[in-house]
Order: sequence, then structure tokens, then C-alpha cells
Amino acid sequence: MGDTTVDAILERAKDLKQALIEFVLEAEGELARALEVYSAEHLRSQQPDINQRNLWLDTFLTEGKVEDKTPLDLFLEDQAELSESDRALLSSWHHSFIGLFEIRQTLVDGFELMNWLTAKPYVVKPNNEATKQEMSRFQFGDILLARISPLTETEWMFSGPCIPMGKLGKPKLAVAIGNFKQDYKHALYSDAPELLEQSWQSVEQYHQDFLNFFGSDEVTMSGYELSKKIAEMQEKVTQQRLADAGIDDSKSLAQIAAEAGVDSAEMELVAEAAGADAKAVAKVMESTQAMKMVMPKVELPAELKKAEKVTVLAHPRWGQMFLPTYHRFESLLIADNLSSADNAEKLVRRYLESPEINAYVWYRLAEKYPRQLESLLQTVLQRPEFQLDQDLPGLLQEFDKPLEPDLPEVASVPVHLHDLFQEALAEVGKSKAKDKGKKKSTKGFQ
Repeated sequence: MGDTTVDAILERAKDLKQALIEFVLEAEGELARALEVYSAEHLRSQQPDINQRNLWLDTFLTEGKVEDKTPLDLFLEDQAELSESDRALLSSWHHSFIGLFEIRQTLVDGFELMNWLTAKPYVVKPNNEATKQEMSRFQFGDILLARISPLTETEWMFSGPCIPMGKLGKPKLAVAIGNFKQDYKHALYSDAPELLEQSWQSVEQYHQDFLNFFGSDEVTMSGYELSKKIAEMQEKVTQQRLADAGIDDSKSLAQIAAEAGVDSAEMELVAEAAGADAKAVAKVMESTQAMKMVMPKVELPAELKKAEKVTVLAHPRWGQMFLPTYHRFESLLIADNLSSADNAEKLVRRYLESPEINAYVWYRLAEKYPRQLESLLQTVLQRPEFQLDQDLPGLLQEFDKPLEPDLPEVASVPVHLHDLFQEALAEVGKSKAKDKGKKKSTKGFQ
């Protein structure tokens, strides 16, 4: 039987949650406009089903903003008759968060879950009969995309709809985590602010490593040369990290693999899949045992490796931007004869519409070429009144460019995620090797 006190809190939570939802959906004025804007921002680039829509609505309740207040704050102000216990429960929902969870145990009235992003455990209960019925088929090992809210100091409830993904092998789980990081950037490590802080610190450290190696925060060279240089930089950084961690560079692969608790043949597969030296991979894996966060491998996409010129812009928060057409954009501005410049409009619109060109690229161009960039935007956008210093932020938001950086790809990740990604790569590598072997063995029969 469940704890009757917790059952009572859960029942009350269900009623309060329904009242909060109705308060928001029936609201007029600023709150209604905030919901409309929030929905447009988060749903315009997707074709979400009803569960995904309701997840975003649930997120809006505690994370949406009406000036400096959340809808939950406004509800608490509006409901003067609420008891202190009701207010305490509602206020605790500011700590609600969305995560990608694995079912570790099924309970009589809920589940023991692990948040895959942070490896933290939770006891979570459905807050209504319909959800409880839906979850009756969930099993050990299933992956769930869900938001959870506190009930007590040790127990939580499903806050909104739960999207089940079933059991996922390591490659598919790694993809699901990658999708989560892309779709819910604001929610990375929500329940582990210390991991988020370490990730941001790693971005600043990588920026410093970049400056130390290249000597500048702006570098232009061929894609082929840049790819080699980045590999050299990472090798140098890795060796320094290993030395700092006290890892012995003289050990054999077999020794390092054994100490890391893996088979040397498996290590070879991981290395091949990751495109790295097996001994270096082994040493990194050994060193991760003493670290909470691990630096991911950075590699240029194939199309950039072939590019004649690639410019890298480096920033301690925005990370590194790899731009094969930056020199053309600069040439356009330096020429200062915009009416006769070839493909000016096409290039400007690509920079506005491409998600890879973030706000920092525009800030940097605006700082170096303010008059020319203002004139160019006035011409291309046919907005003669456009003023760069006043209107650039609004223009960037108009083209869905966040004005503050999300955690860049170069950020370090928790060890358990690093291990998962490496194991997923190894499985993919084994599968490709088998396929290659099958093709070779059947070659004579084709």
C-alpha cells in the first residue's frame, strides 16, 4: 500500500494542477499574450503531437515569463485563499524539469527512474488515473521523455504527459540524448547545476586552449589544413590533461585497457569508430575514472574539410564557429560598393536564415564594419530606416537567432554520457565491420 500522507498530497496536487492549467488557459491580457508568444516560439519549427504540445504548455506554467513573473507566480498571487501547505507545494513546482528517464524499477504506485542526462535517481508517481492506466504497460528499462515535479523531499510526480520510447539499444539511446540536447537546450542538467557550471567552465578552457595553440580568436585556412591543426591541438591538449592527471604515457595499450576495465580488442573498435588512436582512447578512458566531465572529440564535417577557406571565430561562451563563406562576407563589406556586389542578397539571407550562423557572428561583423553592415542590411532588406545599433537584436530574433549562447558542442559531458557515446560508437563500429565482412565474403558470388 502507498503512504497515505503522500497519497493525500498527490490527490491535492492533482486538483491544484488542474486549477493552475485552467487559470492560464482562461487568462486574458499579458498572460494570454505571453502564452501565445511562447507557443509560437517553441512550436513553429516542429509538428508536435498532442503530448508534445502539452509538454510545452506544462513547461510554460513554471518557466514562461510575464515581465519578471511566471504563470505559477501569478496563480499564487491570484489565489489568496490557498493554505500554507498548498502554497508550499505549488512553490516547490518551480523546481520541475524535463528529462530523459530510464525505468529502473516498477513500484505498486509509481516508478524508480534515472535521469540519463545527470544519472540522478527519482521516485515518481502518476498524478491521475488515466496516466496510471497508460503507464501500466511500462517496463523495466523503458525510456521516457517526461517532466516531473516535487511532491515531498523524496518523491515526485509526473507533471505533464509522458512520452514513452520503449527499450533503446545504446546507439538509439545516444541519438535520443542528442535529440534531447537539441530540442530542450534550456533543460540540460536542470537537476544538476554543478554539472552545467562545469560544462560552461570547459567551454572557457577550450577557448583558452584554442588561443594558446592558434594565437588568435580568428583563424582562416583551408579546410584540410584546419582539420589537421585541430587534431594537433586536441592531441596536445589531451596529452597535457593526461600529464596533469598523472597518467603514465609509457604504458602499453594492453596495460591501459586492463586498468580501464575493457578488452584491448574492444578498445581498438572504439578507437576506429571514433577515428582516434587506440592508445590515446585507452588513456583518456583511464583518466575519466578520476573525472566527472570529459571533453568531446571535435572534428570538422566532411564538407568543411574540402573547403578552400574556412574561418574559425572563437569565443569563451559561444564556442567556435566554422564559416566557409566568412571571408566572402568580409570582402563584401570591405568593398563598400554594395550595389554592384555579386550575390550580396543571397549571402546576407543565408547568414540570417542559417541556424549555424549565430548571433555572435553578426555581433562581430557589426563591431568591425558598423557603417558598411548597416548600409548592406538597409539595401538587402529594403529597410532604409534600419539602424544597426538599435535594430540588430530585433532582426536576429526575427530570424530565430538566440541572443544568448546555448551550451556549445565543445562543452565537456558527464562521464556516464561519454561512456554511453563511446559504447554506442563501438556497437556501430562492430555492426559496420560485420557488414563489411559479409560483403567481402559474398564478393565472389556477385
